[in-house]
Amino acid sequence: MNIILDHPLMVDGQSSLPMPPPRLALKPADAVRGLLDGAWWPRSRDLTRELPALIDTLDRRWARVTRVVVHPSLWLVIPHRVHALGHVVHVGWFAEQDPNKLMLLAYSIGCLDLLVIPPECDLAAATRMMAAAGDPRCRRTASGIMADDELRQAVGSDRRGEADWESEGGSPSAADTAAVPGRAGGMWA
Repeated sequence: MNIILDHPLMVDGQSSLPMPPPRLALKPADAVRGLLDGAWWPRSRDLTRELPALIDTLDRRWARVTRVVVHPSLWLVIPHRVHALGHVVHVGWFAEQDPNKLMLLAYSIGCLDLLVIPPECDLAAATRMMAAAGDPRCRRTASGIMADDELRQAVGSDRRGEADWESEGGSPSAADTAAVPGRAGGMWA
């Protein structure tokens, strides 16, 4: 898995504040093509702001991106065009596409499919999902990886509850008993 955190060049020659680097994980170039080629974790749901850094990085490391396809449910506004370094990229959407996937197209190479990790996702979950999508052995869809991680978190929170129960000798915790009439401080009254 390649994790790319480089600083993109300036857009349209403007010397304004540099764009933050894209948070991106890609499968190795020699990996067998699967359902996903990696993952992208944007910082916001503003495609106009987020796509230039991603496109600039992929233009230099993969191929010149000409089109981007998104699912409309994840984005507040879907621009028709985005300005990248030295060219314009057309943006479109398909409601039938996996809602957690972004497709990037290049004339000479083909398609790059990325899991889109929600901007509000916590670091631990984003790291797990980026690793899964960037794993050459991964055969899951974007939504499948998201569902797997949600299940992992749910099971983990259940196990923490079980661990609390076991660590307290199988009895309710002091916090649980404080609110129960007839019990004081975790002891039966």
